[in-house]
Amino acid sequence: MALTPKKPALTREEELARRKAAEDDALIREVDDAVRQGDLQSFGKKYGVPIAGAIVLLLVAFAGYLFWQNQQEAAREADGEVLIAALDNLEAGNLQTAYDNLEGLAAADRGAASANAKMMRGAILARRGDTEQAVAAFDALAKDASAPQPLRDLALIRKVSAGFDTMDKGAVVSELNALAQPDHPFFGSAAELVAMAQLERGNRAEAGKLFSQIAQSETAPESLRSRSRQMAGILGVDAIADVDALLEQQGIDREAEPDAPGAPAAE
Repeated sequence: MALTPKKPALTREEELARRKAAEDDALIREVDDAVRQGDLQSFGKKYGVPIAGAIVLLLVAFAGYLFWQNQQEAAREADGEVLIAALDNLEAGNLQTAYDNLEGLAAADRGAASANAKMMRGAILARRGDTEQAVAAFDALAKDASAPQPLRDLALIRKVSAGFDTMDKGAVVSELNALAQPDHPFFGSAAELVAMAQLERGNRAEAGKLFSQIAQSETAPESLRSRSRQMAGILGVDAIADVDALLEQQGIDREAEPDAPGAPAAE
């Protein structure tokens, strides 16, 4: 069996050198720790108060934001209650009560809620027959840069609709032309008004084209599409993109043969 070789014994000088190196290493670590601790204390004395102040400010700002957010939520709920109450009064026929209750919200700067209140007050005026005031109310909302764009567009349509009979028909076309485009959300309503204006101006071709586009629009309400299809037909414009689909929608079987003239009715 081979014997494990023994490590040679250190001489006294080597042992003393090893101990001295260990002591030096320990001393260096202690000095390094002391320096680090001193740096930390110095940093704390120099920047501790400003950092603590900044943290306090951040906490105060965050608390203020939470309070503001809570207030905004409460305000939105209150605005919603005002609008719902106004709708209830409208359904009950209490037009004046609804109109008066919306005054505060309409006068406030509450974004969409205020814009909706203005829209409802204009609609109440139109329903009461106060056409001039209704047109003025809708016109003011349409020009209100702080209101959401969809509500501004809708207000413009309501303005033209309310004042259509007395408006210059060229003005109707110019005001609604941008909205009477197939890719616009309010295309159907705007295009119908423009088509009627063009018809009164004697532009039958332009009117027929618009009625045809409305009739073929998949986003327009079916009642509006049906009405436009009839108008386009009167003006001699084809407004049916898919005859089979239309017949199916109307419940008509294209393959069914009509009864022969004079044939007895089935009993």
